[in-house]
Amino acid sequence: MKSWKKYFAEFLGTMILVVFACGIAMFSHNESSDAASYIIISLGFGLTLMACVYLFGDISGCHINPAVSIAMLVDGRMSFVEFVGYVISQFLGGIAGAAILIGFAGGNKVALGANALSTNLLGNGTEVSVLLGFIVEIVLTCLFVYTVLCVSAKSDFKGAGLVIGLALALVHMLGLPFTGTSVNPARSFGPSMFSSIITGDSTYISQVWIFICAPLVGGILAALLYRILNKHAEE
Repeated sequence: MKSWKKYFAEFLGTMILVVFACGIAMFSHNESSDAASYIIISLGFGLTLMACVYLFGDISGCHINPAVSIAMLVDGRMSFVEFVGYVISQFLGGIAGAAILIGFAGGNKVALGANALSTNLLGNGTEVSVLLGFIVEIVLTCLFVYTVLCVSAKSDFKGAGLVIGLALALVHMLGLPFTGTSVNPARSFGPSMFSSIITGDSTYISQVWIFICAPLVGGILAALLYRILNKHAEE
């Protein structure tokens, strides 16, 4: 299949993920209690990814996440050139999706589903440190990407979208109180950039490095874990 089709699918998939999932996060925080919003947001991300897997899976594999792509690179499932093309497409898709969300915001100065370290963990005013946020993102990304690697290796398995979508929903349920759950650098960059511009709060863009670096580390660890456990089992 021509590379441009794969790259375009990654662009569209990431854009859709940001528009729908981050859009749900943007509005649910204003309309729901914390507990209800966590469930709504988690399902929003999971269901959106599930749909994208069935829409674009046969075209690009539907990574729509640099953490997944770097894991595929480490596992030898894609070339470095293809990896670079995927990541560029994903970031552009995330930026485009965030730009669309500005229109949805209707001129209101709201965060566009951007990630940030919690300043009120457990409702008692506890602040999540950079170290804790970094570790949380690594662990959650590793679990999620490891699931993707395992499921995608089974070419005859038709329930990949369901499993991957539920895995994303699962990690969101735990991670939302800590970091808003990124596990995806491309999903975080666009919303963080535009959120800081719209709200005038530099917190989002100043912390975005955490949500770029930690998921990439988690993706690499997932690939190494897969090679240790699953490749050994296959042999």
